Amino acid sequence: MNIDLLKRLCEMPGVPGHEDRVRALIQSEIADLFDHTEVDPMGNLLCRRDAARPDAPRIMLLCHMDEIGFLVSHIDDKGYLYVQPVGGFDPRNLFSRRVLVCTDDGDLKGVMNPGGKPIHISSAEDRKKVPEVGEFFIDTGLGLAAKDRVKVGDFVVMDEPFLEMGDTFVSKALDNRVACWLGIEAMRALGDGGRGAEIHVAFTCQEEVGLRGARTAAFAVRPDIGLGIDTTLACDTPGIPDKDATTRHGLGFGLHVRDSSFIADKGLVRDIAALAEAKGIPYQRTMLAAGGQDGAAAQQAAAGARAVGIVVGTRYIHTVTEMVHRTDLLAARDIIAAYLAEFA
Repeated sequence: MNIDLLKRLCEMPGVPGHEDRVRALIQSEIADLFDHTEVDPMGNLLCRRDAARPDAPRIMLLCHMDEIGFLVSHIDDKGYLYVQPVGGFDPRNLFSRRVLVCTDDGDLKGVMNPGGKPIHISSAEDRKKVPEVGEFFIDTGLGLAAKDRVKVGDFVVMDEPFLEMGDTFVSKALDNRVACWLGIEAMRALGDGGRGAEIHVAFTCQEEVGLRGARTAAFAVRPDIGLGIDTTLACDTPGIPDKDATTRHGLGFGLHVRDSSFIADKGLVRDIAALAEAKGIPYQRTMLAAGGQDGAAAQQAAAGARAVGIVVGTRYIHTVTEMVHRTDLLAARDIIAAYLAEFA
């Protein structure tokens, strides 16, 4: 298992609209996997493996590159940075965070805190309040000199290392560098198989702000079948009812049936479930009441496509402690490779 690649993907900063470093890393890994690659005007990396015949079906994997983060929106007269989120944050997870401010001239370390009094001088009422995202600021330690180093529009990510803990992996950006890893490693596992289909792997941008890159990529490709590769919830943790767990760690990849952006093609759900059972690949069916993923863009592109999600259950999603289980990640890789290999 290529853990080093997953680590490098997760630690590479790239928020919506600023995925270029992640894209460059992927480009360095895929030279021998595809017959054609290009970067479109949105910043999507579009990769194609040609089929053995011209009338072959087009299968598209959609793997978004962006992670949630921030864009610098204001720098005050003391050099403190204020930011706007690009992606969904729970402010309760933002207290006392180390961050990386990414500029054209290099990256700066910083710390994020909300405005207000520290515990020693705050009241009980003060401590009950949860600040809004807009109340947090970033201190780079540079004081006024920050205004010479940082400009409005520079981006910010959490600054946390990738960890391997038992049978799990932890990172700030498993959503969705997991999919980038799967798009690469499933094609490696496929080898020279699957030539009965024209296979497209789109490493997409700006998913966290509305599936934007996937919409343009899917319109360009016009797939017959779209596989949305992503993370999903694994709420198999204390304080959450069993009915809301969505997936459970270690039980296999998630066969994603529905969320608020799409309803999966029932024939694809049936076929992939049957293939997983025949191959002994563990899986679990999954649905979300809210949220969306790039598979919806493939389904709705141009005249439409059949679509389904292949997802990996993730604990503590949209935090710096996102966690996936090795079994589930490998199962997702194996089912993607097995499905593509069916097109002989």
